[in-house]
Amino acid sequence: MIRKTVDNVQDALKGVKDGMTLMLGGFGLCGIPENAISELVRLQVSGLYCISNNAGVDDFGLGLLLQNKQIKKMISSYVGENDEFERQMLSGELEVELTPQGTLAEKCRAAQAGFPAFYTPAGYGTEVAEGKETREFNGKMYVLEKAFEADFSFVKAWKGDEAGNLIFKGTARNFNPCMCGAAKITVAEVEELVPAGSLDPNEIHVPGIFVQRIFQGEKYEKRIEQRTVRPRN
Repeated sequence: MIRKTVDNVQDALKGVKDGMTLMLGGFGLCGIPENAISELVRLQVSGLYCISNNAGVDDFGLGLLLQNKQIKKMISSYVGENDEFERQMLSGELEVELTPQGTLAEKCRAAQAGFPAFYTPAGYGTEVAEGKETREFNGKMYVLEKAFEADFSFVKAWKGDEAGNLIFKGTARNFNPCMCGAAKITVAEVEELVPAGSLDPNEIHVPGIFVQRIFQGEKYEKRIEQRTVRPRN
């Protein structure tokens, strides 16, 4: 069996260089690869093209890379709760490509499946479609969207085994599964790493064929962007 387990996040990120295109799983702060992001900050790689639903918050998640001006371009579906993201976008310091959320997910999935492009009605007649091929199918107009081409994909899972099989927990599943196998190298960090054969095959969300490197992460904060609780009685 091909050994996919690496000892730590430093080994997991070997090969990451300036100017690379990176996919990062998560939705808001839910299910983000915290360890990988922290290591990117430590490595001080710059000129990065980041594909992620959004960019975390000012002082956590991808917001840390934005603060250090390590990101050249964000490809995401919305600005979210990150004031620094908004500031850099409006000032022109940061290139931003806003993409409909479903299209963002499908561009990941197309790359994962090996499809070079696909047609979608989302964005037709808007700025999203400018400069792109359009075509009519059954009386409805569609926009041709190309699959992403990324160097690394960083995902976070709840459990994983030494063969790279992954299980996600709850809403942390979000963009993570469709980013697995969607880049040249997929790196998975997990809360619990178990021996191959320990996971119930019926519970596995992503098979190990889509993962090249896996390691057990540590010190997860799992912050909540907007904590909402019921008032005390």
